[in-house]
Amino acid sequence: MPAEQHIKRIAIFGSTGSIGRQALEVIAKHSDKFSVEILTAHHNDELLVKQAIQFNPNLVVIGDEHKYQKVKSALAGTNIKVFAGEDALEEVAGMDVYDMMLAAIVGFAGLKPTLQAIESGKALALANKETLVVAGDIVMKKAVENRAPVIPVDSEHSAIFQCLVGEMRNPIEKIVLTASGGPFLGKKPNYLVNVKRDHALQHPNWNMGAKISIDSATLMNKGLEMIEARWLFNLRPDQIQVLVHPQSIVHSMVQFEDGSIKAQMGLPDMKVPIQYALSFPNRIRSEFPRYDFRRPSTLTFEDPDFKTFRNLLLAIEALKKGGNLPCVLNAANEIAVYAFLRNRVGFLDMTEMIERTMQHVPFMESPTLEEYFESDAEARNFAASLIKL
Repeated sequence: MPAEQHIKRIAIFGSTGSIGRQALEVIAKHSDKFSVEILTAHHNDELLVKQAIQFNPNLVVIGDEHKYQKVKSALAGTNIKVFAGEDALEEVAGMDVYDMMLAAIVGFAGLKPTLQAIESGKALALANKETLVVAGDIVMKKAVENRAPVIPVDSEHSAIFQCLVGEMRNPIEKIVLTASGGPFLGKKPNYLVNVKRDHALQHPNWNMGAKISIDSATLMNKGLEMIEARWLFNLRPDQIQVLVHPQSIVHSMVQFEDGSIKAQMGLPDMKVPIQYALSFPNRIRSEFPRYDFRRPSTLTFEDPDFKTFRNLLLAIEALKKGGNLPCVLNAANEIAVYAFLRNRVGFLDMTEMIERTMQHVPFMESPTLEEYFESDAEARNFAASLIKL
């Protein structure tokens, strides 16, 4: 069978989230190139069932075990196998029914199934940045050992990845990750102290899930991306720069040692990097809107406001110190965002929670995977204890 006719079998871990839904739109448009073999969701059983009926995967996993019977009954008339529970995610990730995993489970929960896919030698389209933030050294080492390709889906890392195609032997001088600045660009702490959940969820350029929208508003997202970039592209912390670029047209840049800079550009649309990761090494035709250089638009770049958005400074501290500190930062941030989304803490309280947790959890320079899990649990417990009852 000619290579171009091979149907790539895709497993979407986190199919009901923003990335998962957009990936299914891409796959639906290119059903001659991709099939869906696995769909997983944490608790959105109704959408999972709809997706399963439309795409007829080999199997589905619902994380919430209480919803197993409901999903099983809804899919009784099909040949789709139904699994439930957190352990099932890992088990299914190890099954030889797919070629590529799209890792789109939000947060730390995505780490175990992602590691299982890598250990099974599967190609990985990585949309879960927390996996590399928490245990990037271990994850990338396992990817090399198992010859499992890791292709980033995050728009900034996809941009860097695309700029590096054909350049793998040429040393990088630095990379520039661009940030939109989020909905509060230019605002000061006296404004942010009163910010409420719904305002923070309104991102100016990107349509994203709740967790990443809050991370974008606090600039923590950019800090997590810096840590992810370090492991993805084997960089030193001093080779990673962040610039605020409110128009979100330049998705990121690479500067080489001859001074040349490559940028990847386009309109802000997550379906572009999703499709690129799924179809790599080929580019396939799309009907996505095109950027028009003739339209009167100025592209601007400036340094972030580190004083106001201190989450970014905390992330840089974790990036430079390494060890288990990025894992602790990520765990505390997940708890802080969870509490903010439920109106339990204020916008600026999130930074204080993260900082106090980073100071509280003992530092480990070279943790094992088990120690990463322990650090994560300890950080979550401590951060949760800081939430005002």
